[in-house]
Amino acid sequence: MASIFDQIGGASAVSAVVDEFYQRVVADPGLAGYFTGTDLDKLKAHQRSFVAAALGGPQEYRGRTMGEAHTGLAITGEAFDTVVGHLAGALTHCGVPQETITTIAGALAPLRDQIVDGQASAA
Repeated sequence: MASIFDQIGGASAVSAVVDEFYQRVVADPGLAGYFTGTDLDKLKAHQRSFVAAALGGPQEYRGRTMGEAHTGLAITGEAFDTVVGHLAGALTHCGVPQETITTIAGALAPLRDQIVDGQASAA
């Protein structure tokens, strides 16, 4: 059976989804502050690598863990949920079938505890 990476169109599809995703996230007034001063090109490269590996692509992700990458950012549960919504929107926009989006969302759910700061509160 083909991996989700292959099903959605491989590296070019992952790149298109990541670009669309970041357009949505940085345009969201509730999320934009998390990205102030961030090198988006570098972040997109890490995200492409992470997403490709998570979807069964041929490369190995060698970046920081989700916990390490998000420590100190005070990410709320609401912000996490909004980001997942933007990812689903980007996947839909790029033609990924709903069933596949549901599978991807299920794979992301366990990351919530690593990313959300239990001390953070909604602004």
